[in-house]
Amino acid sequence: MHSFQVFAAHLGHALAHYGVWGLFLINALDSSILAFPLINDLLLIHMSARQPGMAPIYAAYCTAGSIAGSFGIYYLGKGGGRIFKRNPEMREAGRARRWLKRNDFATVLVAALLPPPTPFKVVPIVAGAMGMRPSRLLSALVIGRGLRFAVEAWIGMRYGAEAESFLKLHLIFLTILTVASVLVLIVIYRYLQQTAPAE
Repeated sequence: MHSFQVFAAHLGHALAHYGVWGLFLINALDSSILAFPLINDLLLIHMSARQPGMAPIYAAYCTAGSIAGSFGIYYLGKGGGRIFKRNPEMREAGRARRWLKRNDFATVLVAALLPPPTPFKVVPIVAGAMGMRPSRLLSALVIGRGLRFAVEAWIGMRYGAEAESFLKLHLIFLTILTVASVLVLIVIYRYLQQTAPAE
């Protein structure tokens, strides 16, 4: 496992040299078959700090890459996804399946917003296995991943060279703030569900 993590780290650093397409590929792989713990986030912040004018584009490429990777394993989950049965993150599949069955959109939104090391890959897999509509998955990913990467790009723009240190020092606080925001979003979503007129 350690050698696999080292390989992923080296691959992440290699892809970093390819600019926006490197960001796209890192996030596509991170949301599907590989894991780049914090590498994709720190790279986005670093690039946004160096070129603030490009920060929104960097965030958009990160979002697009993450969506592409998520849909890759979503369709594998829809067809069975046996290749992921040995993935450690699948240990959370039981809880994710029960929650997703009740509230698929909110589940994906929560997972897409939360920072690492929160397990994410299991959610698109289970979403596919549970038959979540692609349009709902796409909406949740655009909102969740889009907000997460937009905040990280803003941190890069705002704090410049100190942005990476800022993220490392304040990751716990940012996680708590994110969780609180997610809970508010879920409450609003559930309320709108309950008050929506029956079709």
